[in-house]
Amino acid sequence: MDGSHFQLAVFDISGTTVKDNGNITQSFLFALKKFGYTVELKEVNRVRGYNKQLAIRMLLERCYPGEINANNGLVKSIHDLFLERMASLYQNDPHLEPLAYAEIVFSHLHKEGAKVALNTGFPKSITNIIMERLNWREAGLVDHVISSDEVEKGRPAPDMIQAIMHKLGVLDTSTVAKIGDTEVDTLEGRMAGCGLVVGVSTGVYTNSQLESYYPDAVIDDLSELLFILNSASFAK
Repeated sequence: MDGSHFQLAVFDISGTTVKDNGNITQSFLFALKKFGYTVELKEVNRVRGYNKQLAIRMLLERCYPGEINANNGLVKSIHDLFLERMASLYQNDPHLEPLAYAEIVFSHLHKEGAKVALNTGFPKSITNIIMERLNWREAGLVDHVISSDEVEKGRPAPDMIQAIMHKLGVLDTSTVAKIGDTEVDTLEGRMAGCGLVVGVSTGVYTNSQLESYYPDAVIDDLSELLFILNSASFAK
């Protein structure tokens, strides 16, 4: 990999670089049920990766049409309970840990002269809990972390990737790789014009599901990423 051509790798968090212990799905289902809404697991998985308030709105519009119009504060109320549940789970989860090879890949990318960033559909309050427990920023493993509520539009809009590029001084989107485990990660990478978009099946999506959204590559875990990056040409 030529560091002068490849400058930045943007990774999703849960399911891509951090082990997904079901906390997100559990929190969605818990909060929705408390307000009287039962949603199938497959429906929750379809909105993984989105801004969480938007995800709740999408679920209600899809599964309970008309409910939001009847209660203007419904999405916020469910979202508040979701955040409370998520914060408790992530603060106390004894199994919160990096996915295999994540830290090795981060270190290797830095040695090659590339920047490493994380972006997520989580709000900043939840992202901070995860980052504090993993200690990645203090250890110098990641250069920047951004959450969906820190920009005008979350995924699939390119706002988070553009904000990361601005923060880290990366000007050319063809030198950026986006890596994530959901449909919306792929869409985000495409909308941002990333030079490489990679799906990883360590989250809720299978290889075949990820392939249906046409990323440049689909991998089983992050150990395969370095070969892909080494093989890719980021030069214009």
